[in-house]
Amino acid sequence: MVMQDGGTVDVRPGPDPRRAAPEHSGAYLATGLCLTLYAGVLGAWTVFGITQGDGSTWDFVEGLFNPGASPTTQILGPYEWAFTAVFLVIAVLMLAQRRVARSAALLSGFVLLALSLREGVGLLHAAYRHQYTNDPLGSWALATRGLGVVVALVVLFSLFPATERQPDAAPPAAGPDAQWRRLSRICGVLFLVMALAELGWAVRDMTATGTDTGRYLRGVVDGSVLGALDLAASAEFTTVGSVLVLLILGGLALRGRREVRGALLVFAALELYMTVRTVVWLTVSDFFNRSFETTEGALSMATTAYGLAAMTSVVVLATGRGFGPYDGIRPEGIRAAAVGREGWL
Repeated sequence: MVMQDGGTVDVRPGPDPRRAAPEHSGAYLATGLCLTLYAGVLGAWTVFGITQGDGSTWDFVEGLFNPGASPTTQILGPYEWAFTAVFLVIAVLMLAQRRVARSAALLSGFVLLALSLREGVGLLHAAYRHQYTNDPLGSWALATRGLGVVVALVVLFSLFPATERQPDAAPPAAGPDAQWRRLSRICGVLFLVMALAELGWAVRDMTATGTDTGRYLRGVVDGSVLGALDLAASAEFTTVGSVLVLLILGGLALRGRREVRGALLVFAALELYMTVRTVVWLTVSDFFNRSFETTEGALSMATTAYGLAAMTSVVVLATGRGFGPYDGIRPEGIRAAAVGREGWL
């Protein structure tokens, strides 16, 4: 406590605004442990795929960024590899009680739940159930899907009630408030444009290949459509899922919802990783030299360049302090200072 202009200012350090409230520590701990467990399972599948394949560990490492490098088909795909790293990062932040990880963990929970429900729909078909019975790894794959359901439900039911209380009277912070809203809206616009671009290319691909729309949409929600037991997510699911997440997060960010920061950061990083893989493939396949020979090639290059720049921008903006909670003197100390200056005591 110090005196300033006849008033008393409380300069004692208050609760760290970057950490969750003490009453939510259990929810954060449970989420962190569950995501660590599921990331470990995905890691085990990845190691198993490497040891059972004909390629070396270096081939797998190169295949993380070069889609044409790995000589054998892996059990998991690039989205699963990316989410393994994402789950581990979120788990560490959750165990450290970081509020920024809450929206990222909720996003992970929804993705896991969607994957599990899709597999559940597939299991309604007898032929698909028989594949689990006949495949030597079927029981392990089914156990992995079941664990995904449990983890998703624990994450969602634990974190949805773990909202942070707002102070009764916040300090005047028009400058910082305007700053983080501006950054959030920039991220929202970048996400929405990316969603429209991905949606446009999905429609174009369906039209060009004559894909039946009903079968395509069924492949999004039914794991049996491909006719094969596979832990890697299908192209239909990842495409439609990416568009939906970009639209939802973009809309929330456009409204200036600060709590969406973690989800923005995580999904932008995932999209950036997939875009980098595309750039590497375009480079090694010599597509760059032929990209502007057709209008479609030029549009593809423009979309890739935009994705690279937009997702990098979102990662940079969401990582910066403009989105973060305010630090500094506790609100009650600022109110007391104002009272002292105005002579209201």
